[in-house]
Amino acid sequence: MTFRTRLFVNFMLALLLSVGLIAAGVTVVTRRAFDEMNREHSDALLAQFQREYARRGSQVVESVKGIADAESTVRMAIDLSRPNADVSVYVNDAHGVSKSHQLDLLDFVNNDGTIISSQESPARFNYKMEWVTKPEDWPARGAFLTKLDTEAGPALALLSVATVRVGDRDLYVVGGERLGKEFLASLVLPSNMRALLYLNLDPEFQDANLLDANGPAPDADRFAPLVAKERAAPVEQSSEIRWSIDPASAEMFHALPLQGRAKELLGVLFVGSSQRAVVSLERRIRWLALGVVAVGLLFGLMLSWWGAARVTRPVQKLAEGAQEVADGNWSARVNVRGRDEVGQLATSFNKMTEQLVEQRDKLVQVERVAAWRELARRLAHELKNPLFPLQTTVENLRKAREQNSGQFEEVFQESTGILLAEIENLKVIVGRFSDFAKMPQPELSTVNLNEIVRTVVKLFEGQFSAVGRPAITPELHLEDDLPLIQADATLLHRAVENLVLNAMDAMPAGGVLMLRTAHKDGEVTLEISDTGAGLTPEESERLFTPYYTTKQHGTGLGLAIVQAVVADHGGRISVESETGVGTSFHIDLPIKPPHKAQTFPIVFEKKEDEA
Repeated sequence: MTFRTRLFVNFMLALLLSVGLIAAGVTVVTRRAFDEMNREHSDALLAQFQREYARRGSQVVESVKGIADAESTVRMAIDLSRPNADVSVYVNDAHGVSKSHQLDLLDFVNNDGTIISSQESPARFNYKMEWVTKPEDWPARGAFLTKLDTEAGPALALLSVATVRVGDRDLYVVGGERLGKEFLASLVLPSNMRALLYLNLDPEFQDANLLDANGPAPDADRFAPLVAKERAAPVEQSSEIRWSIDPASAEMFHALPLQGRAKELLGVLFVGSSQRAVVSLERRIRWLALGVVAVGLLFGLMLSWWGAARVTRPVQKLAEGAQEVADGNWSARVNVRGRDEVGQLATSFNKMTEQLVEQRDKLVQVERVAAWRELARRLAHELKNPLFPLQTTVENLRKAREQNSGQFEEVFQESTGILLAEIENLKVIVGRFSDFAKMPQPELSTVNLNEIVRTVVKLFEGQFSAVGRPAITPELHLEDDLPLIQADATLLHRAVENLVLNAMDAMPAGGVLMLRTAHKDGEVTLEISDTGAGLTPEESERLFTPYYTTKQHGTGLGLAIVQAVVADHGGRISVESETGVGTSFHIDLPIKPPHKAQTFPIVFEKKEDEA
């Protein structure tokens, strides 16, 4: 990711985070403010309902008491106290009296609980209203809520009871008002609120029992769960009803249970507040936030462009210059002017490249001298052994010739044989040095590493169990689904062969040679382990150094060649060894090597007890 992109992304993230936090904060504060306002409105409406309920209860009590104290009612009580009084003459009195006192409900009940006259249900004449006759301090009771049977069916009424006593007999006056849509219509409601009343008059929920100010409320079935909750626990509680998938259609309802004399649930008042205003405001806040983000995006683009012109372009030139140096152009220079930090960095970069060129030339000269010295030392070391027998043989031959010995012919034949053998040894030494100097570049093709391992092991089968030599047991753990790789089969074969030879030399007393293949993360791995004497940490560190060997014979080029082959394939080789336990070589090869040969560092791993 470029600096320009990071600048733009960081700016946008900061903008989005800040705008998002502000929008979320405003939304939460707004929602809480609306909820608080709705609670206040609901509380005010409930208080209004309770005041109106108490006011109408007081009116009912006064009206019923006034009827009970009226002269006509007293005369009715006196007349009904006589033996064999005719109650039928009063059957229609309740209708006229209720109209004059503006009561919806009125009943005159005899001393034994028999209805003498009923305004709301004339047909109930001579029916029993036994609950009136039960011992009760009716004046102290005041108005109360009850379920009352009418000609239209059960109704919820706000009643009051008064008594007219004549002798030892009582005449009961029961009057009151219906609690229904007229009562709801008398409430003053805010524009976003409404009140509904459910009349709990039936065992099961009935849609027709839910009323608003105009009559039965629509979609009453949605209130069935709320009524069920009140029936289970008649307390004040709140619930939300969403009328459609649109959140703005939601309505929060506060339920107030209405109970009778025996604390039975007779009705539920629902005060609903619409969420449309708060949802609409939240939407406006979100759209405003989106608008701010859009403006911020445009501003971010302009800022990133300006930042690219002032900052990223000089940095990009520095990056290009550094890449040129990395590619080998050590004479690269960066043309960046300025007195700021970037300009100072460019000046320092140019000075650094100048110093690198000077140091490179010096280093190359030093390395060339060191390389020639090392080569001369190695050649002198390798050639010293065969030259000494050559010199001794020539001196012996020359001495025999000067003495004119009769055995000159025999000495000559023996000496020429030694000369030829040592010359052949010299040729082998020179050939090995030549082979290492002329390591070919890999010619890639599709290669099965398992097949190479099997071929090498088969090549050495005769030596593993040779007569007169301790046996070496090969163990192959080759992964069945090992991927094919792009490699040079000949070079890999040579590398594996050298590692197997190295393992065999490490086990003069026999042992186990284990070869394992596996793959992971786009690479195949080869492990070659022996149970030989192992190596010391110092030997492991120098193991891949050219011309270094721990054997009495050899040039020390075998493992150096293996390391060169692995590096030319873009792989890695490491060694893990423990004295007295054995040595393991690990090779990691990419399935598709890089286009250019790369030299990877050699990794040496040690056991914990060697650290």
